[in-house]
Amino acid sequence: MAPFSMRCNTCGEYIYKGKKFNARKETVDGEDYYGIKIFRFYIKCTLCSAEITFKTDPKNTDYSAEHGASRNFEPWREERAVEEEDRLAKLEEEENNPMKALENRTVDSKREMDILDALQDIRARNARNERVGHSTDLLDKIHMEEIETEEDRERRLLEEEDEKLVREVFSKIPLADASEPSGSTASGEGGAQESPVPVVTMKRKAEGQEPDVQSLLPEEARALISSKTFSQPPVKKKKTDMKNSLGIKIKKNGASAKPKVAV
Repeated sequence: MAPFSMRCNTCGEYIYKGKKFNARKETVDGEDYYGIKIFRFYIKCTLCSAEITFKTDPKNTDYSAEHGASRNFEPWREERAVEEEDRLAKLEEEENNPMKALENRTVDSKREMDILDALQDIRARNARNERVGHSTDLLDKIHMEEIETEEDRERRLLEEEDEKLVREVFSKIPLADASEPSGSTASGEGGAQESPVPVVTMKRKAEGQEPDVQSLLPEEARALISSKTFSQPPVKKKKTDMKNSLGIKIKKNGASAKPKVAV
């Protein structure tokens, strides 16, 4: 697998990073980096089959093109190289100038303190936001509980009013005035008739006795049942013995007597 994008020097074919190859590996003789071995890989171009070689680079934890191809330009590699050069130049300057080293350490300390202050401010802001969020949730919960208690109170009052109204309606039965006539009376010049007084029927609880079946039936059914019960039963016909039809007579005197046949 190609470790970086490259261009073949023979045919100009571009080989992208990650392309798979059947490579041959060998250890480079006489080269190492602090005891770390360096390996060389041999591959062939996909278009012209020219041989391309590249080696491992332990110093930069990367690979380097060696023969047959040139590595494509990568801007981030240049940035890292510039940063490394600046760091080396800074160290060299500090070694030669102690005052410059002191100034650099002061600047670094100030930068670290500023970073710590900014981090502390961020943590304090996050903690304050969390407290505000918890307080808001608590207030919402208390408000919901108050709303629920008010709803329960209103529901209880409505139920009490309904029960009171039911007791007033079913506990009193209005009676018609005896002085007034039962029929409708004319009043005034227009001869308007007074509406009858409504009578409220009161349902009473059963006293533990079950009603009779006939009491639950209508009057016609009860009359029909009573007429059937008091009517005389039909006359049953006496069963006739089949022996008389055949002309057989049985004598009752002797038990062992044989029947006689009348011809």
